[in-house]
Amino acid sequence: MEQSFAGKSCIVTGGTSGIGLAVAHRLARAGGQVLATGRNVARARAATVNDHTPGIVFHAADLVDRQAPVGIVDAAVALSGRIDVLVHCAGVLQRGTVLDTVDHDWDAILDLNISAPMRMMRAVLPLMIAQGGGVIIHIASDWALRPARNAVAYCATKAAVVQMVRCAALDHGGANIRINAVCPGDTDTPMLGKGLTVTARQAWIDQCARAIPLGRIGSPEDVAALVAFVASDAASWITGACLSVDGGALIA
Repeated sequence: MEQSFAGKSCIVTGGTSGIGLAVAHRLARAGGQVLATGRNVARARAATVNDHTPGIVFHAADLVDRQAPVGIVDAAVALSGRIDVLVHCAGVLQRGTVLDTVDHDWDAILDLNISAPMRMMRAVLPLMIAQGGGVIIHIASDWALRPARNAVAYCATKAAVVQMVRCAALDHGGANIRINAVCPGDTDTPMLGKGLTVTARQAWIDQCARAIPLGRIGSPEDVAALVAFVASDAASWITGACLSVDGGALIA
């Protein structure tokens, strides 16, 4: 049964495609007022985030900008007066070994995958503390929990997110703020097989599916369902957790 978010104000970063878009729709369908952020206004409109989905408002923001989190929080407060849920989905996948990863690329992925979620938490926490509680969920990856070839920077940043979540959950649990990480496995989003032809991408998806015990890759909606549960009152005693949603990939 879908959880109720009636009367709750939610922020979803990276909310214009893939997992972020699915999360935004899931929370809005359950009654939440959702501020979905992203860099690409045209993509947001094409995905009907702004104009056609009740309960979702699009806010253009580039989280590489250090001031963007403050603007996002201000927009959410102007919309609803409070922030009950932050789901941080924005991130980037960068392929490469240690030898392939030059300083510029390393700095860029650290900025978006580690510094941006840190800044988002720093922006929402004072309000959540003042209002008596809230929920923060970071989308990490199953590659935070196991190594992968040719993805050293991505794996390192997602592992850092998991540890950041655990520490923040310790620090702010006394303020009735729950902070968790959701770690998706291979999921059918634009990030999966990026840069491949349609035929090559399908071959890659089929290869990934064969390695998963449940025999398929995930959908954004699979991840959104777990996020909605963790964000809901039904998960009121879950914090500091790292929850996998990967079809069993970690046990394979």
